Amino acid sequence: SIAFCNNCALVIRNSIGNRNRVNLSLISSSSPTLVCRSKSKSQTDSLRVLEWDKLCDVVASFARTSLGREATKKKLWSLDQSFSESLKLLDETDAAIKMLEHGSFCLDLSSIHISLVESGIRHARRRLSLRADQALEIASLLRFFDMLQFDLKAAIKQDGDWYKRFMPLSELIMHPVINRSFVKLVEQVIDPDGTIKDSASSALRQSRERVQTLERKLQQLLDAIIRSQKDDESVMVAADIDGRWCIQMSSNQLTSVNGLLLSSGSGGGTLAEPIAAVSMNDDLQSARASVAKAEAEILSMLTEKMQDDLYQIEVVLSYSIQLDVINARATYSRAYGGAHPDIYLPPEDGFESLSARENSMESNLSSEKSLPRKEWLLYLPRCYHPLLLYQHKKGIRKMREMVKVHKTADTVLSGTPPIPADFQISKGTRVLVITGPNTGGKTICLKSVGLAAMMAKSGLYVLATESARIPWFDNIYADIGDEQSLLQSLSTFSGHLKQISEILSHSTSRSLVLLDEVGAGTNPLEGAALGMAILESFAESGSLLTMATTHHGELKTLKYSNSAFENACMEFDDLNLKPTFKILWGVPGRSNAINIAERLGLPCDIIESARELYGSASAEINEVILDMERYKQEYQRLLNESRVYIRLSRELHDNLLTAQKNINDHATKERRKMRQELTQAGSMTRSTLRRTLQQFRSSAAQSSQSKVATQLQTKVETTKDEDSGIRSSSVVERRPISEAAARKVPEVGSSVFVSSLGKKATVLKVEQSKKEILVQVGIMKMKVKLTDVVA
Repeated sequence: SIAFCNNCALVIRNSIGNRNRVNLSLISSSSPTLVCRSKSKSQTDSLRVLEWDKLCDVVASFARTSLGREATKKKLWSLDQSFSESLKLLDETDAAIKMLEHGSFCLDLSSIHISLVESGIRHARRRLSLRADQALEIASLLRFFDMLQFDLKAAIKQDGDWYKRFMPLSELIMHPVINRSFVKLVEQVIDPDGTIKDSASSALRQSRERVQTLERKLQQLLDAIIRSQKDDESVMVAADIDGRWCIQMSSNQLTSVNGLLLSSGSGGGTLAEPIAAVSMNDDLQSARASVAKAEAEILSMLTEKMQDDLYQIEVVLSYSIQLDVINARATYSRAYGGAHPDIYLPPEDGFESLSARENSMESNLSSEKSLPRKEWLLYLPRCYHPLLLYQHKKGIRKMREMVKVHKTADTVLSGTPPIPADFQISKGTRVLVITGPNTGGKTICLKSVGLAAMMAKSGLYVLATESARIPWFDNIYADIGDEQSLLQSLSTFSGHLKQISEILSHSTSRSLVLLDEVGAGTNPLEGAALGMAILESFAESGSLLTMATTHHGELKTLKYSNSAFENACMEFDDLNLKPTFKILWGVPGRSNAINIAERLGLPCDIIESARELYGSASAEINEVILDMERYKQEYQRLLNESRVYIRLSRELHDNLLTAQKNINDHATKERRKMRQELTQAGSMTRSTLRRTLQQFRSSAAQSSQSKVATQLQTKVETTKDEDSGIRSSSVVERRPISEAAARKVPEVGSSVFVSSLGKKATVLKVEQSKKEILVQVGIMKMKVKLTDVVA
């Protein structure tokens, strides 16, 4: 089966770039050592005690194909990615999550039997004929990838930025060349149920028709023979036995059927092939052989077509498995509410000088834009242990299934969810010492950090909030044993020392070391001294970060003599005598054994004796630690309140910005609306003025005409009493004078009477060709006809 190891994708990409044939043997499960580096025993033991293999199985269960699940487990288990490879894996997970959230892409390969695709490719490479089911699955895979390319092109057509947002998956999806003609050919010759169509070839159709004809004739013949045996007591039926039609009888008695006795059934029956059916059965066998030959020819033709494009089909298969692995990481990260980790590459020496750290802190304090999380070496707020969260979700699913089965609404989905822990390790800290009571969650804290580091390195989201910041560790080493067992012996202690010794020899300045109950299993004084020496060795040059849990009080004092150490303790509820599974940072754990014994009702004389033996100085130290815990809790409470206020202020600021934007948008809309209204009002006013002017001109013309007529009528009436001869002659003489005066062309600057207006006007311009003049009446200029003016 095909699986991916550390450099599988790199091997395939290089092969594609060189246009060479992809060698699937390089990524087969039979030879994983070709691309995987072997791990040391300390690395293997560390992965085992951290239960990394169980988490790999959980993530692999989200893959949709068998080969994808196997590849996911092997790729996660390798855990030997470089920093750049880890960044690329996270980019792939990001892109897959964006595709899933986009909603237009289907990355689910569960409908394709990928193992049949692999076996079909193997047959084609060996020049063996494909099976029909193999050809169908290969066509299904090519169709799936073709549809994926189509969906990506459609998304890019809507928004060109999607190509960059989906990188590097965009490049992975668009790279293969899909042979659509092969897919279409498979669909033409093979039915979805895996049978070859009659239309695939004329020889196949004719052979199948001949088979059907012979089977029908044989059935008719055998039915006729059975009907002729009416007196026979045995029950006879026609049956197809090993490709030959026979008569099956219920008894072993000989009958009158003329035929060949083939065999006796296990139930005591008899099989007989009538003589009349022998030749037809032989023809039927020959026809069926012709059908098989025609089908084999079609499959051979498909194999030849596939061999022409075998390289690209191998690329599609390898990319499909890689896509399934990426989809498994993305689906797991979404299902468990993971956050993209901000990983960074620590310096080679693993730490900065004290003065450099102090200068950095001062500059961060003086800068208003500096983010507090940049001061952390490791920052994992609300970090869950992934396996505990998996068990909790699994229990909830089982409870829901039980509710569905029993159909009861009274069942309450119980189960206490795991409590997340806050990890905030500042820069300059090389060793963190965690103290606290048994069953307080110290070991879970170590495993949570170790698994989070491995998840970030292998391209998984960490189960923490969005502000998670974690350095890239080249290796994670762990020595975690069951210190709570009462059966510790010298062999157990020796085993821990041997594991720590191997860790010291293999760890680097970029390694993470997790030590559970360091110095336990031997004399307390010797164990404490040995634990102090081990931690100081790791602080000096053993690792980038060492996290150790202990019950030895002497290890708490290392912080006050070495700035590379930091203390933390698991909080304990004194009233309920239960751990809270919360971490108090910067505070060493205090002893609770005597107080717990007192609350549990141990006799007072024993309690007092124990306190005297323990010493007043130790009691005072416990009181100081208790006060520190109280101050720390108060500080944490105030810090949480300040975070709430900051969040509220940010929300108010965002609301104010939104309101300001809405106000500006409203003002812009109002200004635009006012301009439109003014424009419309101006247009209406201009049209009204134009209409009024036209009405004024028409009314003025009418009034001037009526006035001239009235004046003429008055003149006629006043001259009625004069002599008729004189009146007639004067009228005759006046008429030609007025007409001549009307036809006289006025000069520029002269004054004329405009009859249409009934007013005098000054001539500005004379256009004799058009028989028009330009006159000015008051402040108004206008053109009038020559016939409309009187000089």
